[in-house]
Order: sequence, then structure tokens, then C-alpha cells
Amino acid sequence: MKSFKIKIALVTIILCCFSKAFADDDAIKIGFISYLSGPASSDYGLPAKHAAEAIIKSINAGNAPTPYSMKGFSGTQIELIFLDEAGGSTKQVTEFTQLVMRHKVDFVIGYLSSTNCLAVAPVAEKLKILTILLDCGTARIFEENDFKYVFRTRSHSTMDVIAAAKYFLTDHPEIKNFSGINPNYAYGRESWRDWNAVMSILAPQAEKQSSQMPKLHAGLYGSEISSLARKKSDVIYSSLWGGDLKAFLMQASPRELFKETKLILVAGEPNLQNLAGFIPDGTIVTSRGMTSGMMENDSKLNRWLIEIFQEKSGGLATYPVYSTANAILGLKKAYEKARLTKLQKAVPMADVAGVQDGMKQAYLPPNTKQIIAAFEGLDFETPNGRVEMALGKGHQAIHGTSYGTTRTKDGKVYTENVKFFPAKEVQPPKNIKSLDWILNGFQLTK
Repeated sequence: MKSFKIKIALVTIILCCFSKAFADDDAIKIGFISYLSGPASSDYGLPAKHAAEAIIKSINAGNAPTPYSMKGFSGTQIELIFLDEAGGSTKQVTEFTQLVMRHKVDFVIGYLSSTNCLAVAPVAEKLKILTILLDCGTARIFEENDFKYVFRTRSHSTMDVIAAAKYFLTDHPEIKNFSGINPNYAYGRESWRDWNAVMSILAPQAEKQSSQMPKLHAGLYGSEISSLARKKSDVIYSSLWGGDLKAFLMQASPRELFKETKLILVAGEPNLQNLAGFIPDGTIVTSRGMTSGMMENDSKLNRWLIEIFQEKSGGLATYPVYSTANAILGLKKAYEKARLTKLQKAVPMADVAGVQDGMKQAYLPPNTKQIIAAFEGLDFETPNGRVEMALGKGHQAIHGTSYGTTRTKDGKVYTENVKFFPAKEVQPPKNIKSLDWILNGFQLTK
């Protein structure tokens, strides 16, 4: 114990005395990708970009709260290079490669679309570039792949679906039928698949009536609204998001689609304030695990994020903002943990010859392999609470989520009757695929 305390003391002295050595490193370049144009930009992509700018500015100045108060990453300043996620997966793969080969970025953070995440993840592996997926709901990233260089610092969409069903069925256990409208790509198809599976277990009496699958960014939903209106289901489940969700609700509202039908939106929270007058009272919405956007959280980290984001954009911090914080702070934590580990291992060398050369090596930035080792299985604090890298061999995050219902008053949309669902209640255990877990009645084994 005494030896351990001496080592820790030596590391602390080294960190204090050699902070200038840290600061002398070249700037760390991070490629950051989100929707900067198109229908997904205003509510999702641009808030994520503004959050990244605000967070990095604060971190570089050393103004973030503990445990992120050290300037930059271990004293090294951070430089962001932004790219637009709009344009399709082929474009994203090309630009991802250019980020690495031409711009020489050290890390990549980004992507809201599941299609884009599925496209760039294998490229990250091939190029051996540490990549943190910002959002993208699909569980397939780690359930169907064994990635080494790819991490995701937010839960996948199975959480959204299970929590939605549990929240809805608390007040509507006798549901007779349901319908859905979901975007026709990886995330939407997977979300609707999981909803049907969950309902088969939790409400087996409920009949599926209508499934509408418009293409992503379709814009016009007249035929889908007509089909849904004819069924008059007890509830409509939707994973539409961004401009698609906004267009759908604006077109559905005048036709009174939701006059007698409940609505569940599993990706609607960033749109709420733009939908006053179109979103019906009683709509079930979620923060997609970023619970600080819906529940009171007076932590220093949350107050910090809200303050710097409002200063940057003047807007409310919604779940893309919190997802961005998860990614950046998770990478910072892993980087600094890896660098501290290098220094701790160097301390015993203090009594041997050649210590100067050894310590010089210890001060060098951690390499990608060392950062990956620090990142795998990491637990870290965020403005949203604690995040555990618990699934996907330590590459996939889990955390709790919250759901509530909407109420519009004086032109502003509020959420009420908010309920929190712990991570282990809505996320599968290790080494079990989400769909298998659901169909097995949420049990560990058959």
C-alpha cells in the first residue's frame, strides 16, 4: 500500500511539473461529421455541431468541470474539422477516407444516420482510425460485427423501443391494435421490427394493422396518412425524425389523424418546440437516453453544458447535444486514462539508469492501441449521468432513458408524467442479440 501511494504521488508530481511538456504536443485533430444541410440539419446536425464547438472551446480553455478540467486532452489543444453528413453513404465513405488520408485526423466523431454508420465502420477498421459513433440507432453495429477501432457512446435503439412499450402499456394494458410509420432504411426497419417483437411479448393480444414505410426524406405523406386514418388504430408507433417527422405531423394534423389515436415518437424530442400546434397533446416522446433533456439534473456537468450551448447557439440542449457531449467526453476520458497509465508504468524507473530516455517515452502521447485499451469497458460521467461501455466487448454504451407525454401551453410544448427506465431494464445483457433477448421474454437464457 505504501509503495502504491508513493507511485501515485510521483505521478501527480510528474503531471504538475511536466504539464508544459503535454502542452507542447501538436494539436489533436478530430474530424466531426453531422448534418450541416438538408432536412436533418436544423434539429439534429447543427445542434450537434454547435455543441462540439462549445465543448471543445471550453475544454481547450480548461473551463470544463471535474473530472474534465485539464486543458485539452492531457494539455494538448483540440482542433475540429467539420464535414457534412448529407449526401448518402457512398459520399460519406469517400470523405471519411479523405479525412484520414488527406487531413490526417487523429480521431473521428460523428454520424446520425444508421446507414452511414454501417457504411463507415468497416472503413474505420481498414484505416485503423479510432472512430466514435455519435448516434445512429441500429444495434447491428456491434451485434453483427467485431470492431476494434469503432465505439458508440450512446445506447442503441432497442432501448427506445422497449421503454416506449413499457411506458405506453402502463396506462393502456388492454390495447387491441397498433400501426406504424417508419423510415425505410436500417434504423426505421429495425425499430419497427423490435416494436412488433416487444408487443408480441408484452401485449400478445394486440393486432398489427398497418405498416407504412416511406423512403427517408420523402417529404410528402398523403397516401401513408390515408392508410393510417382508415385503420383508426389504438396507437401509431413512429421512428420518423428530423424534417421527415416535421413534415408528417404538419400534414397529419389538419386531417385529425390523432383525434382518437395515440402517437408514440421514439426520435421526436429535438423537434418538439418547432411542432407546437401540430403535435397532439398526450404524444409519447423520449429523450433517447439523454435524460437530462427531459428530467431535472442539477449536476455541475449538466449546468456547464446547458450554459455553454446556450451561449453558442441560443437554443435548448436536446439529445443531439447530449450525444455529442458523451462522445467527446468519453474520448477525452479514454485518452487521459491511457496517458496516465503510461506515466504510472514509468514511475518505477526512477531509480534506474536511463531514466531520462524512459521518461521521454512516457511523455509521448498514447498511441491508438493504448487509447482503445483504456476505452474498452470504460465508465465515465457525462452531463446526462453515468455511461458504461458494457456491450460489444466494451465498445457499445448503455445508459438509462426517459419517456413522457406532451402538453402544449401558450405556444410551447412541455413534457409531463416523465418516467425513467434504468439501462439494464431496457438493454440486453452481454453477448445476447437484442431481438433474441426480446423474443425470449427478456430472459438471459431459453
